[in-house]
Amino acid sequence: MRGLSTALLRGVFAVVFAVTGFLLGREAFLHMLSLHIASQTWQIVLTIVVPVVGAVAGVFVAPLAQSLFEVELDQVESAIERLTPGELAGGAIGLIVGLVIAFLVKSVLFEFLSVTSRTGSYIAIVLYILVSLFAAYLGARVGAKQRIGSLPSFALGETGTAAVAKIIDTSVIVDGRVLEIAETGFLEGPLVVPRFVLRELQLIADSVDGMKRTRGRRGLEVLTKLQEIMPIEIADRDYDDITAVDAKLVRLAKERRAKLVTNDYNLNRVAQVEGVTVLNVNELAEAVKPVVLPGEELHVSIVRDGKEAHQGVGYLDDGTMIVVENGRRLIGEDVDVQVTSVLQTVAGRMIFAKPKRSSVGAS
Repeated sequence: MRGLSTALLRGVFAVVFAVTGFLLGREAFLHMLSLHIASQTWQIVLTIVVPVVGAVAGVFVAPLAQSLFEVELDQVESAIERLTPGELAGGAIGLIVGLVIAFLVKSVLFEFLSVTSRTGSYIAIVLYILVSLFAAYLGARVGAKQRIGSLPSFALGETGTAAVAKIIDTSVIVDGRVLEIAETGFLEGPLVVPRFVLRELQLIADSVDGMKRTRGRRGLEVLTKLQEIMPIEIADRDYDDITAVDAKLVRLAKERRAKLVTNDYNLNRVAQVEGVTVLNVNELAEAVKPVVLPGEELHVSIVRDGKEAHQGVGYLDDGTMIVVENGRRLIGEDVDVQVTSVLQTVAGRMIFAKPKRSSVGAS
């Protein structure tokens, strides 16, 4: 499809420049060369040859003009992709206002210059094109800064309030807990999954490592189930000048003024430095864990020994580790323990406890 568009564009440029060259050649001959040639035969020949030469020259210049046009078009497209809907609306209005102003200026130019001569008409046309380009560019820039009707990366929820878009990264998809969060209704859409994240997820699913392959396929299943719960947008925006997926995620979140959903510690820190709001699944999991205070009693299964020779280790239902003093001899048993202290670490929360006397006596 792209090849067909390129060929069509090439044909259009060739025709336009050929016609332009032909007309310029004819004008050049009629107003300059014909005055210096007395022979009628040569005048007839050059009347045909000079426009044809101009048309051929136009055909040869067309590819260069086309390549410059495509480069500028790509830059404009890239700039438009970075704009929010509000900036686009403002830019469009500013563009229209600029063209209207240029049209009014054109009326004055033509009235003043076209009465002088044909050359004055050509000068007026050139000035009109320049004024139009300048006014359109200036109007678009000024209008974009106004952000008319700005709703950047937002969607209206059921209550009519604006819901910020949330970009989810590979770690959250592979982790899978985002599905449970979405099912409870605590995660509002719209959710955005960049296409480069999908490619990374597919690479993980196709990995030769069995563990990675399993996690990647689970991530794809999570995405499928997530689509049944809430709308998911697949963002095609990519950055050829950036190779790291984390850097692309931060750039995309900044452009769309979206929040970033992750459980990657390093990505979390980088995003915060860049001013991007982060929803960390690990921090959410820690926040919803029940508060345990010293002196409280818990029932726990001792499953393994701890770092110290006398310690035993158990886990609560939410995965919180409990280190039980003098619990090594109770491995494999369900015991009642009393909390002695709680320690919050970077890895999570650890609870230290000791067996109740009744449990020790019963064992």
